[in-house]
Amino acid sequence: MNPIALAARSALLNPTVSLQSVCPNVKTATLAGFFRAKAAIVAFLLLALSGCATVGKDGGDAPVGSASQSTEAAHTPRQPFVNSRAGVPLSAIGTANTSLPAVVTLAAPSDLWDRIRRGLSMPDLDTDLVRDREQWYASRPDYIQRMTERSSRYLFHIVEEIERRNMPMELALLPFIESAFNPQAVSSARAAGMWQFMPATGESFDLKQNVFRDDRRDVLASTRAALDYLQQLHNRFGDWHLALAAYNWGQGNVNRAITRNQREGLPTRYNDLSMPMETRMYVPKLQAVKNIIANPDAFGTQLPLIGNHPFFDTVALDRDMDVAVIARLSGISEQDFRALNPSLRHPVVMAAGTPNILLPWDSAAVFQSNLQTHDGPLASWTAWVVPSTMTAAQAAKRVGMSESELRSVNNIPPRMLVRAGSSLLVPRTGQHNSDVSMHVADNGHLSLQPEVVLRSTSVRARKGENLAQLASRYGVSAVSAAGWNKLAVNARLKSGQRITLMLPQRVATASAAPRQATPAKATTRNTTARAPKTVAIKKQVKPKVVQKGTAPTASKNKVASKKSDTKVAATTKNTKHP
Repeated sequence: MNPIALAARSALLNPTVSLQSVCPNVKTATLAGFFRAKAAIVAFLLLALSGCATVGKDGGDAPVGSASQSTEAAHTPRQPFVNSRAGVPLSAIGTANTSLPAVVTLAAPSDLWDRIRRGLSMPDLDTDLVRDREQWYASRPDYIQRMTERSSRYLFHIVEEIERRNMPMELALLPFIESAFNPQAVSSARAAGMWQFMPATGESFDLKQNVFRDDRRDVLASTRAALDYLQQLHNRFGDWHLALAAYNWGQGNVNRAITRNQREGLPTRYNDLSMPMETRMYVPKLQAVKNIIANPDAFGTQLPLIGNHPFFDTVALDRDMDVAVIARLSGISEQDFRALNPSLRHPVVMAAGTPNILLPWDSAAVFQSNLQTHDGPLASWTAWVVPSTMTAAQAAKRVGMSESELRSVNNIPPRMLVRAGSSLLVPRTGQHNSDVSMHVADNGHLSLQPEVVLRSTSVRARKGENLAQLASRYGVSAVSAAGWNKLAVNARLKSGQRITLMLPQRVATASAAPRQATPAKATTRNTTARAPKTVAIKKQVKPKVVQKGTAPTASKNKVASKKSDTKVAATTKNTKHP
């Protein structure tokens, strides 16, 4: 037997035997390889032995023995395994009987109301105010019928969003309280839309508000913003009733009310806070509507059937399109289109700002099919940015439309100038025939200023004149003149006494400004024609008359350029500002 085999035999029979002592001439590397081989052999033997011990009775490979031996082995307690390294006994693997609860089969909601009832999870509020509001709603079945029918367009989408966010389903009923599900509703405080967003709050939740659209009225955008806001409020206050109070009253006010109660050692629940009556009634209103929806028969109310399926579908646009064209291609009326797209202010949809529109579910496929075969123009309107301040008549002339039509389409009131940078909706022509850019669609605004503004002007009283007579001479209200000067309406004035009046001053437009310097006399004549009531006092006004108002830059330049004709220049200046 060679030395290595002899060493292997000795090592297997007696692990304490040193291979080096058996074969001292073997190299260290050879010994290392041997030890690795030894470890593999030992592992294999252990695996084989364990496999033999665990073969079942029916496997055919179990060791043959008597029945008494098998029974004895079955009742012999299993010894715990011992960790050979740490010497710690390991727990034996046990078995336990488990029982799963029976699977409960839930029927699909019969309608959307049933689906809402299943998701109601907010703590109930039981107060006299709740019962008062229940009676109020129950006594107005026509009102409930109108607002529930109106909600049928939007309620499914709101329910879907609330379920996706795992929020209480009571929040789907909040638009009943806020706006009666009217996306065009506007409050006296300028809150707008189905969820009644204030302008500043809407901006903080990325709801665009410009001359072309108001996303506070948009069904998808406003719902997203409202649920974001409510989640934010709930995370702050940790209570849905307080979150709803903050949605109505403002989170700063609710926080101050809580701080005040904490300072006084009082509870800080919704019913414990001091708040305005509108906010005090806010949650009871929602609770009353919740109770009626949950059990309409108890209140003698009949809810309209709203199917548990989408009412509208979203359609993408890649070109500007007239509202009339979309309605015609969809087979619906413009009124129905605007009911689903209430954020649009004008008769055209600008794809850069409103890339998606909502259409009734069945009409969406009709629209897309008809759009593929449509060969006419898609839009007859576009946006034009005013290059300089001008009148509505001047703007209309530039874009080729009548002044009345321009005012009507863009809501420009009389006697107002359109300031530079304003965005106006104008017909498409050869000069203006492109889709509206994203910047204009998202930031378009209309800035106006009066054609005539009032300037503070100091005038002199005539001999024997009172304040009312002086005010009449300048064509202003005697009451206003008395307020400006803190005098009685019929106060007697001294000859030459200075009185302050707010007199009209016509604002110069860029197109009306002269391109070349004109003679002072011509300026005087034109100014006199604009303010005829100032002619009667020209002789009484001295060149160095003191005025509180400042003259326009153009007038100052003219006066400076006509130093040789001081009398005429002074007359011109004072005629503009008597």
